[in-house]
Amino acid sequence: MSNLRRIGTYRSKWGEGPLFHRDVLLYVDIEGHRVISYDPSDRSETIVEVGERVGTVVPREQGGLVIAGDTGFRFLDTDGNLTDIADPEPDIAANRFNDGKCDPSGRFWAGTISTTKETGTANLYRLDTDLSVSRQVTGVTNSNGICWTDDRQTMYYIDTPRKSVLAFDYDDATGDVTNARMAIDTQNFEGAPDGMAMDVQGNLWIAFCRGSAVRCFSPETGSELATIEVPTSCPTAPAFGGEHYDQLFITTGHLSDDPCENAGHVFRADPGVAGQRPNTFAG
Repeated sequence: MSNLRRIGTYRSKWGEGPLFHRDVLLYVDIEGHRVISYDPSDRSETIVEVGERVGTVVPREQGGLVIAGDTGFRFLDTDGNLTDIADPEPDIAANRFNDGKCDPSGRFWAGTISTTKETGTANLYRLDTDLSVSRQVTGVTNSNGICWTDDRQTMYYIDTPRKSVLAFDYDDATGDVTNARMAIDTQNFEGAPDGMAMDVQGNLWIAFCRGSAVRCFSPETGSELATIEVPTSCPTAPAFGGEHYDQLFITTGHLSDDPCENAGHVFRADPGVAGQRPNTFAG
């Protein structure tokens, strides 16, 4: 298990939001204002400047991508052109969009972060396939990892300062979530829970920013099952990928005071288990 190695040459200021789709790893450099794609077959990297901080990227079923960043949800086409969809927080200057993913029915969920660390001023939003936006979880500070169980019954979600993983009952027909409760308590682990991915056994792989590790937990028992040590302070998010989705790609951030040469690079590990394949935006 693990066999961790660094891949690619691009160094992010703050890498985030990895997702493996059609044989390519997609991720963002939030502070670098870029969407990056890495092709493992030839190790090529394609970089698109988006002109603002971008917190997450997902593929769109009909082609192109959808991003969420400083100015809300936007389409990004194959030529690099941007089209505005909606900005649900135009009057909150201190907030920007952070992590997000698509649910099993192709809705795009993404949450905001208070860049001034104002507790409870951010939110988790859902972009439906008709391009309407609704606020789903309020009182958030730093919206991060999100994923859904294969039976479409449960959604897991991280608001980083809570240092826990929340579980919600999820209604796939409507996209509504109810009955929030704590599934995993991470208070006793170094660092803070950031991005998250689910394997085919239903376990959660969580990057611990400032904790130099990605840890696997059972959401049923809350217990830690495995650890992948990462040779830099701030791993930010994991994503399963590769031909059989049995590799784990890990983005990292680069703190201004961190001299580590690995900071900001992407890593790949062999976790010993396959993971969920990503959902695409159906709108």
